[in-house]
Amino acid sequence: MAEVFYPAILEKSEDGYGLFFPNLPGCVSAGETADEAARGGAEALALHLEGMIEDGEELPPPSALNELAIDDDVEEVARMLVGATLPSRAARINVTIDEGLLARIDRAAEESGLTRSGFLAQAARERLSAGQRR
Repeated sequence: MAEVFYPAILEKSEDGYGLFFPNLPGCVSAGETADEAARGGAEALALHLEGMIEDGEELPPPSALNELAIDDDVEEVARMLVGATLPSRAARINVTIDEGLLARIDRAAEESGLTRSGFLAQAARERLSAGQRR
């Protein structure tokens, strides 16, 4: 798996702090404190990149921190690099699972607009992420 670092800008807002990635429009994080917004940035970046890859979109190259333009409308607090591990190519696996559970998984996947594989992968990522927060 490859690791990539994108520049992010931490800004002060009316409600606290926001973090955005100039190379990735729509990829944002927010928090009451600067720390909350910055910590949420890593998760936001990972999810955003994963979504782009799943949608077949090409990832833009990260800009250098010193190449980012200064926006007078942004109350900039800090600039930082945020890292994410890019998913590697998919691997086909064979698993054994209870038929009733499999039917429930398939219904939930369909309701979520996901494939069975996508649903199981998302559930595993969420469970693994929850384990890291403990």
